[in-house]
Amino acid sequence: MNYKRVFMVGIKGTGMAALAELLTKQGVYVTGSDIPQRFFTDEMLERAGIKFYNNFDENNLSEDIEVVIHSSAYSDKTNPELIKAKKLGLPTMIYTEALGYLSSLSFSVGISGIHGKTTTTAITGTLIKELGLNASTLVGSGVPSFGGSAIDVNGSKYFIAETCEYQRHFLSFKPGIILVTSIEMDHPDYFKDLDDIYDSFLSYISLLPKFGDLIYCADDKGCLELCKRVAAIRPDINLTGYGQNASGEFKVTDINCSNGSNSFKLEGFNKRLTLKVPGLHTVLDAAGSIAIAFNLLKREGRNPADYLELIENGLLAFKGTKRRTEIVGEKGGILFIDDYGHHPTAIETTLKGYREFYPERRIIIDFMSHTYTRTSKLLTEFASSFSDADIVILNKIYSSAREEYSGQVTSETLFEETKKRHSKVYYCPEYEDAVKKALEILKPGDIFVTMGAGNNWQIGESLLKELK
Repeated sequence: MNYKRVFMVGIKGTGMAALAELLTKQGVYVTGSDIPQRFFTDEMLERAGIKFYNNFDENNLSEDIEVVIHSSAYSDKTNPELIKAKKLGLPTMIYTEALGYLSSLSFSVGISGIHGKTTTTAITGTLIKELGLNASTLVGSGVPSFGGSAIDVNGSKYFIAETCEYQRHFLSFKPGIILVTSIEMDHPDYFKDLDDIYDSFLSYISLLPKFGDLIYCADDKGCLELCKRVAAIRPDINLTGYGQNASGEFKVTDINCSNGSNSFKLEGFNKRLTLKVPGLHTVLDAAGSIAIAFNLLKREGRNPADYLELIENGLLAFKGTKRRTEIVGEKGGILFIDDYGHHPTAIETTLKGYREFYPERRIIIDFMSHTYTRTSKLLTEFASSFSDADIVILNKIYSSAREEYSGQVTSETLFEETKKRHSKVYYCPEYEDAVKKALEILKPGDIFVTMGAGNNWQIGESLLKELK
């Protein structure tokens, strides 16, 4: 980036914090601001030595700042720092525009989809690191195999990044390869319907160069429909599927989940690969990541079959990501896990993975739904998504500043609907209520999962302290 002094508004956002780390690694001086509430990204920023303010104030913006990057949640109509930047005539860009600019400087891989893009990006980056390719990876979460960072920097020839469909933000990205994990209805506060989501992905894929590569999950109905639509408008694009229903070298076979590990084979390679992270969805994410790694190896003129041992090592090195099946701790025989899953499909597949991975243990989930619009649009699906949990604790809905909702669905509505489908459901709207109820319920051998895009991860941390 040509700028040497950058201010970031909303710096604690997962993508923003990752970008701040990456710019710092590139020699840019980064400062920023956000709300006082502490998030897991506070620790990431502190570890990277990035100074930030826990408030929004025009005085935070020093005179030597050259450009302001901001989260799309903030505008120059209400945020004091952006208002000042406008008065000073400073250039501003939203996070995705800055990410798009960085992607234009390398051969870039955009990883997208309604579910699984964070995990897929993190696994890809872990494999790329193991293979020693000249590449940098940016993930919207902390990654243990990156030393807890959200980035891994090992050169700039290739750039691998998580790209988001919300508000069509990924259209700022400059992709050479696109991977799509899944497509279904989400973000009802922005997308009108499923066709609107397809339209956004088609616009994104249309950014690929002639004979560009689209890698897709062949086990996902939405991805299969997308490929039909892509073939109609861009028949030049190379389509590569992965998953159990794929054809070719990335067809997943012989999956085995036992003894705390997931193992599988790929059709084109007679070698069993192993992950230490639960869930069929993680196996599929790994297969997509391997497809990216093989593509880049071929671009380097290398034979991917010669690198299977390094691929195997990379998968074993992957330990999940922050807030994606993150093991927070264990005390008194109780395992505490935190997960960002906030869509019914993500909840269902993640819990199913835990059930397979830990067949003898009781699973208690504390769930905080994210946004009223999503809860309203997918109410039945949410209420039906907890079947693999033994006990469900529901918190109040975590609203978003970006939504305007005037409907009738409330936290209590979700509770009543879930009770129709699950025998043990408790409504604990506040943090203290959930901690108290969990302490009454928990016993040795249990798994306690906090799930959602809100702040209920603090409940798990509080319980760990209480038990200690």
